[in-house]
Amino acid sequence: MLYPYISVVYGVNYIFLIDKQQKALIMDHGPAWKAKLGVKLFFVYCAVYSGFIIIIINTVNPKLMGLRVIFGQNLAVTYGMGLIILAIIMGLIYNKLCTAKEDELNKAESAAKGGE
Repeated sequence: MLYPYISVVYGVNYIFLIDKQQKALIMDHGPAWKAKLGVKLFFVYCAVYSGFIIIIINTVNPKLMGLRVIFGQNLAVTYGMGLIILAIIMGLIYNKLCTAKEDELNKAESAAKGGE
């Protein structure tokens, strides 16, 4: 099991993962990349959520909320469920992309060190 450990050296945050079984520190090379990706996905979600607020919450057309769309559910419920499903999908995408980037960065580091 890996445990996070954060170290600050000369004002720069270094994130390490402590592997207690192997008694080793594994440096996490992707925090900046992960943060940028997270912010991009956040803004995508904000745009979709803003559409929900503008359309559904009586801003543009209050009667649109009651429109039956799928399985007899109104647009508000359908859009709300869509937001929940979108959040789950975006979380899975974030996890997949971050894992791939970490593997790429770790492989590059290991090649730079001589292929340990």
